[in-house]
Amino acid sequence: MSPVLRSALRFVLAALPATLSAQTTDPRALESDILKELVEINTSDSAGHTADAAKAVARRLAAAGIPDSDIRILGYDASHQSLVARYRGRPGGAKPILLMAHLDVVDARKEDWSFDPFQFRELDGYYYGRGSSDNKAGVATLAAMFIRYKQEGFVPDRDLIIVLTADEETTSNSIKWLVGEHRDLVDADFALNTDGGGGELRDGKPVVFDVQTAEKVFLTFNLEVRNKGGHSSVPEPDNAIYRLAAGLGRLEKFTFPVRLNQTTRAFFQRSAATQPTRIAADMRAVAKSGDAGAARRLSTVPYYNSVLRTTCVATRLFAGHADNALPQLARATVNCRMLPDDPADQVEAVLKGVIADPAIHVSRAAQPTPSPASPLRPDIMQPIERLVARDWPGAVVVPEMSTGATDGLHTRNGGIPTYGVGAIFERIDDIRAHGRDERVGVKAFHEASQFWYDLVKALASAAPGA
Repeated sequence: MSPVLRSALRFVLAALPATLSAQTTDPRALESDILKELVEINTSDSAGHTADAAKAVARRLAAAGIPDSDIRILGYDASHQSLVARYRGRPGGAKPILLMAHLDVVDARKEDWSFDPFQFRELDGYYYGRGSSDNKAGVATLAAMFIRYKQEGFVPDRDLIIVLTADEETTSNSIKWLVGEHRDLVDADFALNTDGGGGELRDGKPVVFDVQTAEKVFLTFNLEVRNKGGHSSVPEPDNAIYRLAAGLGRLEKFTFPVRLNQTTRAFFQRSAATQPTRIAADMRAVAKSGDAGAARRLSTVPYYNSVLRTTCVATRLFAGHADNALPQLARATVNCRMLPDDPADQVEAVLKGVIADPAIHVSRAAQPTPSPASPLRPDIMQPIERLVARDWPGAVVVPEMSTGATDGLHTRNGGIPTYGVGAIFERIDDIRAHGRDERVGVKAFHEASQFWYDLVKALASAAPGA
């Protein structure tokens, strides 16, 4: 932090009302108060207020006793400001633990909601507001945890680092920039991400606790056909639209081969305990031997299909320039979600082979970010399993490979094993993140916050590899 910014932060902290320095000792009140403040700051990318949210958290951490020298607000531009805060452990301890969340949210329009999306409210056992679940609940959890540790005088055996990023919902450039340009601020033995994993409720009962240890890799291709066109009254056999459509038709019928990694094998093996008999048998067969028949039946479920293999799917089309002219250009976008260890060149070669038409030019929209799966380390997984058994008896801990993306993609790519343990249990048929009337259960949020408090304390008090 520059001397000017550091002086400005000291000025802001000095100007705080006296009441802020005496933080409440009631964890639930503290957590909900932080969540309320954050929800009411519009941190969508179009609003550009992530710096305001970062400053709000910084004020609370400083008031709790975190030195301002250990609180950094920084970013690659003025509209994308992240916060990095370090909680000091015993000198000479193990490498730090990185604790992740993001400040930004998906945009929300008041006319699309039942109420103002940036007005926090509690109703019928839920906290409502944009970001209440994705991911300001995670931000509030981490901030409240540091404050509680400071109040108690807890001294961990290693440093703890909070990183709150500014653009996870758009580019994730903030975490990429921090890992690449400010590695000393975020370097860690491993990371825990509030924005990955989570709990699954069925009929109100906790059934599955997901631990995200891998993510599929995003790679988009542009498919393009060009020709001379002509007058539509004189059709020609070489039509750009038809050629492109034929190639996409071949892609529609193609599936990549089944390939499991440590995470997905454990996913099917452990998920079997939560499924009906037929599905459970197929999951066990796939996990044990990659049984082709079992894989074929599981592939009829879109999510299981995505876990089993790399996927490529057409997502956009553009063609032609006039109603009465033959198309001179037809273009399609194909989005692939690759398994973590799939080489991009190999996926591109397979795609070209399936399309099987040299007139269809295939190019990458951008280079992918490879991200290896994190190992299922016993020193991390065992404390998670122990606390899940304590807090949600009967829930099965399941390693998960996300089909979407989080900031964890870039920490893994940077050599920091990352584990998504969001811990918030939700109904799988009522996920509202990114949607209308986003909410998080009051009970679920506070239980998750307590889980994080206990888990991080356990991991920060144990020798590495213990």
